[in-house]
Amino acid sequence: MPDLSYELALQEEGFPVVAGIDEAGRGPLAGPVSVAAVVLPDSYTHEVLNDSKQLTEKKRELLYEEITNDASIRWASVMVEADEIDEINILQATWEGMRRSFLKLEPRPDVALIDGKPVKDFPSPHRGLVKGDGLSLSIAAASIIAKVERDRLMIGYAAQYPEYGFERHKGYGTALHKAALSKYGPCPLHRMSFAPVAAAAKKRR
Repeated sequence: MPDLSYELALQEEGFPVVAGIDEAGRGPLAGPVSVAAVVLPDSYTHEVLNDSKQLTEKKRELLYEEITNDASIRWASVMVEADEIDEINILQATWEGMRRSFLKLEPRPDVALIDGKPVKDFPSPHRGLVKGDGLSLSIAAASIIAKVERDRLMIGYAAQYPEYGFERHKGYGTALHKAALSKYGPCPLHRMSFAPVAAAAKKRR
C-alpha cells in the first residue's frame, strides 16, 4: 500500500511541501487527458487509498468526495483536450497537464513527485517515480481525482454523442468503441492523431 515515505524523503532533502501528480486518459481514442496535483498533510494516512486502477468505480467515487472535501488537502486538476493532444502529441500534452496542474496550486509547492519518468521543462524541482500511484499517497490521491473527473466528463459526453457508448468505455479503444468509430466516423472528441481514429476518418472520406 502507498504511504508518505517518498514525500518524507523529499522533505529531508529540503523540500517542505511536496505535490503528488498523476494523469488519467493517456491511452483512449477520445476525450482529454486528465491530470491532478495533490498536497497531503504531513501526518496523512489512509487504509484504502491506492492506485485508482486497483479500486472499484464506487470506491474511487467515495475517495474522490473524501479527498476533495478535506480542507487539509490542497489539490488542482486540469484537462488537456483532444485538439491540443493532436497538435503536440499525447506525451507532450500529458507533460503540459502536469505543469499546469502544479502551477494551479497556491501557494506553490517546493517539489513535485510525479508518477512515471521526469517531465521535460517542469517549472520546479521534481522527481519521477515509476508506478508511483501504488507507492506514494499523494500520487495515489492525484490518480483518484484525475480518473474520477475524466470518467464523469466522458459519461456526460455520452449524452451528447450516444452512438459511441462513451459511458461504457470512457473513450478507450474497446471493440465496441472501434465498431462505432468504423460505423459513424470520428466526432469532435476523437484524437485524430491516433491511428485507429485516423483510419476511421480516412475510411469515411
